[in-house]
Amino acid sequence: MRKYNVAVIGVGAVGEEMLRVLRQRDFPVDQLKVFARSARTVVVDGQSYQVETLNENSFKGMDIALFAGTEGDKGAAVTYAPHAIKAGCVVIDNGADFRMRPDVPLVVPEANAADVKKHKGIIANPNCSTVQMVVALAPIKKKAGLKRIIVSTYQAVSGSGRGGVVQTEEEFRAWASQSGKDVPKHMDQRIAFNVFPHIGSFDDEGYTSEEMKLVNETHKILHDNKIKISATVVRVPVKTGHSEAVYIETAKPISPEKVRALLRKSPGICVIDDPKNKLYPMPVDVEGKDETFVGRIRRDPAVKNGLWLWVVADNLRKGAATNAVQIAEELIRQELV
Repeated sequence: MRKYNVAVIGVGAVGEEMLRVLRQRDFPVDQLKVFARSARTVVVDGQSYQVETLNENSFKGMDIALFAGTEGDKGAAVTYAPHAIKAGCVVIDNGADFRMRPDVPLVVPEANAADVKKHKGIIANPNCSTVQMVVALAPIKKKAGLKRIIVSTYQAVSGSGRGGVVQTEEEFRAWASQSGKDVPKHMDQRIAFNVFPHIGSFDDEGYTSEEMKLVNETHKILHDNKIKISATVVRVPVKTGHSEAVYIETAKPISPEKVRALLRKSPGICVIDDPKNKLYPMPVDVEGKDETFVGRIRRDPAVKNGLWLWVVADNLRKGAATNAVQIAEELIRQELV
């Protein structure tokens, strides 16, 4: 098997997870380079990686560049992706900057793997909450069609980066010690013993940018702008693992039993749906796993063709690093790199 030269850009929570996923999935790496704003050594699972300072010439000889990305404005790929592409490297960007550009494919391999062949040097990785929802809904759309999606997310603090995890841990420590310590806020509100419906910036209609990502990215990935989608996103005091209550209305009737059977045979999905025995997906059980977990599949007794699903996934893996590496694997499978 041919091996490939791979660059990982960024060594935050997602960047470290990319290094972990590349190793765990036995990605055919020949030369691996790790870049960030400053040179240093990082250790992931006991293995040391020498981090080089990123510059315009970093991509010479590289085949694939995995940008760990940012949900803020202007991630590193905005500055350096053109240099990578010029060097003959295919860029896979986990940030938000390129997702909605019409000339950039937005890919979840379980849903729209064929779109990778449309790339012009760069492929975008969707938002973490979009990824897991689309994995669960793509088989249902193909079988029964989708008219409407209403989703409420319960998103882990690691989705806001390491700072969110630190804030959560320090707030709980301050409470336990009764120190009265004022913990600096990385997130918008206190998170210990709290939830808040605010991820991203608010628009004039009162929706957050995170909520609109679920709408716009799902339309693009599923190639269907006619699906009516509405979302509410909530930050919860969970370290890792996003959960979603997803309500759908299908175009054609499909029973919960048939949905379970359909999802069980769909790639990348694990169905855990035995609520009478207290079996359903929970973030504490999915951390470190690459699958999207689905349970609580049930009919809406008040609406024809209405169904509820409970969808959980590790936001740092399938929601970010794993999906990016899977895109790279798809490029290799389709001989596009």
